[in-house]
Amino acid sequence: MAYLPQAQETVWQTSDEFDAKRAAVLVVDVLGGVDGPTPGLEDMAGNCVKIVKAARRAQIPVIFANDAHIEGLDREIELWGEHGMRNTQGGTPLAEFEVCEGDFIIPKRRYNAFFQTDLDITLRELGVDTLVVVGCDTNICVSHTLAGAYFLGYKSIVPADATGTFLIGDQESGLTYFTRCYDSRVVTTDAVIEYFAQ
Repeated sequence: MAYLPQAQETVWQTSDEFDAKRAAVLVVDVLGGVDGPTPGLEDMAGNCVKIVKAARRAQIPVIFANDAHIEGLDREIELWGEHGMRNTQGGTPLAEFEVCEGDFIIPKRRYNAFFQTDLDITLRELGVDTLVVVGCDTNICVSHTLAGAYFLGYKSIVPADATGTFLIGDQESGLTYFTRCYDSRVVTTDAVIEYFAQ
């Protein structure tokens, strides 16, 4: 059973409000192409795939925000080593997502998927105000992307069992931080799929 932090007493976190016509799924760095997910994150990745497929059935847009680092240039490489390199399997969404023509791919070179990308304009032109954010690392790219979303006025839903941490910090603290700082509604994969079916 996934850890779910106590919801804050905000209108958003204490409601089950969900408007599929104003929502999108944002998949953050669930990468590996045909090589498969990061070891230890297989269950998380499987839940991300379930959410993406349910979103497509409900005609909810799916957006992949993928690391697309440039060798010898991007600052993150010095901190973390090579990962998510442009034009490699490590910078490609998992094959299990079966990325299709209706999906959107947003390459990113920093933790925050909004930073100097066209994510915000894409969401606005789709009429989106609510993001279901999945992916990894919970305490790095997911956290920074949720910060970007909050600062821009988006509502967020985070399925706890469709996020994962493996680089820094722990999962429980990260999820709690989302509720405290970004007003994220933290739920389960099953709850998100139920929202989509409404």
